[in-house]
Amino acid sequence: MDFLNYHHLRYFWAVAKEGSLRQAAEKLHVSQPTISAQIAALESVMGEKLFRRGGRSLTLTEAGQRAFGYAEEIFSLGQQLLDSTRQESGARVLRLQVGITDSLPKLASWQIVKPVFSLPQTVQVVCREGKATDLLAQLAAYRLDIVLADEPAPSSLPIKVFNYLLGESGLSFCAEPKLAASLKRKFPKSLNDAPALMPSSNCALRRTLEAWLSANHIRPRVVAEFDDTALMAVAAVDGMGFMPMPSLVAKEALTRYGIQLIGKTQQCRTQFYAISAERKLTHPAVVAITQGARALNVG
Repeated sequence: MDFLNYHHLRYFWAVAKEGSLRQAAEKLHVSQPTISAQIAALESVMGEKLFRRGGRSLTLTEAGQRAFGYAEEIFSLGQQLLDSTRQESGARVLRLQVGITDSLPKLASWQIVKPVFSLPQTVQVVCREGKATDLLAQLAAYRLDIVLADEPAPSSLPIKVFNYLLGESGLSFCAEPKLAASLKRKFPKSLNDAPALMPSSNCALRRTLEAWLSANHIRPRVVAEFDDTALMAVAAVDGMGFMPMPSLVAKEALTRYGIQLIGKTQQCRTQFYAISAERKLTHPAVVAITQGARALNVG
């Protein structure tokens, strides 16, 4: 019977995390040949190649991605064991690694993630923000448990992932008080030629928003475009223009940023998705997110 050598697995895990033998060797204070030999021994036991070479870097094979996912959990549990011993507590910490696309509004992201903290066990959440393509690659490599996005993963991806519609929301338009007061009258026609702060052209909200504006024969004057909705809100507070946001978070945004509502529409909808590498969701925190999605449908 073959037994897994966890020393070999740790060396493999380090290389997978660092992306190269050289960086892993420097971090572990061993030679590159030593690490290569350890990984070769692990591949021999598993009967599969774990890495493929791409120039100077190493990328995980499908078997390597699977092994990395297990290694992440194994060494995370080991760290939790040490932490619980040091804290004289037997409570197991549930770790959740979430990828959040930069086009998803921050307040909406928080509303989606928040149910996780109502679980009976201690939860540690790691949120990583970035482009959808980068986050989905990390998801496929089992470096993330879930990706939150405002649109489903494209079917053209070379990796297999599963989309879960969490909910959707109508759209609200807000601005600093003086501008909001002038634009409330005759909304939505008042938005025509008004200064606008818009999401960047590569996000789903921008596309649905432009379709709604066109259908209503409205052409606002675009002052600035943003990937980051929090930065967009700062610009709105300074009176640079009106901004759109999901109605789901409008109430909290008005309180937090001191802006005011101009008007809202249910004809322009934004959606929220959870994207997983697994068809059957088993991670307790991911299940909590999907079960909490009933509160995400807002007009």
